[in-house]
Amino acid sequence: MQEAVEVINAGANASVVLVCEHASRDIPAHFDGLGIDAAARESHVAWDPGALSVAREMSDELDAVLVAGRVSRLVYDCNRPPEAPGAMPAQSEIFAIPGNATLDEAARAERVARYYEPFRATLAATIKRVDAPVIVTVHSFTPIYHGKPRAVEIGILHDSDTRLADAMLAVAADHTDLNVERNEPYGPQDGVTHTLKEHCLVHGHPHVMLEIRNDLITTEAGQQQMAAMISNWLRAALARPEMKDAKP
Repeated sequence: MQEAVEVINAGANASVVLVCEHASRDIPAHFDGLGIDAAARESHVAWDPGALSVAREMSDELDAVLVAGRVSRLVYDCNRPPEAPGAMPAQSEIFAIPGNATLDEAARAERVARYYEPFRATLAATIKRVDAPVIVTVHSFTPIYHGKPRAVEIGILHDSDTRLADAMLAVAADHTDLNVERNEPYGPQDGVTHTLKEHCLVHGHPHVMLEIRNDLITTEAGQQQMAAMISNWLRAALARPEMKDAKP
C-alpha cells in the first residue's frame, strides 16, 4: 500500500474498475491540519463521506477492483490536474484553508509528486491490466451547499462520452423513485471530470461518475442498499444492446 493510494480487491475478475478519489479525510501530521479546525476536517470539504464504504460494497458486489485515495482532497484533490486551483484549494465552500493559501511552486510540485502522480500512475496501471475496462468513479455530495438545499439525490455524470451515463439513466428511470439527474449537482463545466478525461476518454473506455447525496449513506445499511442498487443499475446498463461491447 502506498502513502497516496490503495488498491482494494486487486485480484478481482470483473472488467469494472471502481475509483474513489475522495475516500479519505486524512491530513498527514506534517501539514499541521492545514490550519483548519476539527469540524472542517470531518466535513465534506475534506473528503466524500460514505463514498469509500459504498465503493467497497460495490467492489464486493461486482467483484471489481477499487482504486482509492488515501489523503484528504484538501492536501491534493486527485480528481483535479496539477494546474487547477482546486487541486490544492485555498478556499473550499465556506471554509478557508490557511495551509494552502501561500503555497509556492516548489510546495505545489512536491504535493503533485507525492500524492497525485502515484494515484494517477496506479490507476492507469490498474486499468491497463483489466480486459475491456469499464470505469466507475464514486463520490458523495452534501445536501446543503452554500446554504441552499439540493433536491437531487443521485447524480450520473459524464463528459463528452455519454454512452454509459445514458444507459444508467435509462435503467434508473425504471427502477427507483429517487431523484436521479444527469450532470448534477456538478458537471464538466465545474472541472469534476478530470479522472474521466485523463483515464477514459483518451482510450475510449466506457465510464461514468456517480454522485450520491451523503445523507443517504450515513449508515452501514444505507451504504449497502445504495451499493446494491447502483450495482444492479450498472449490470442492467451494461446488458443493454447499445453497451454490448462494454460488459464486465
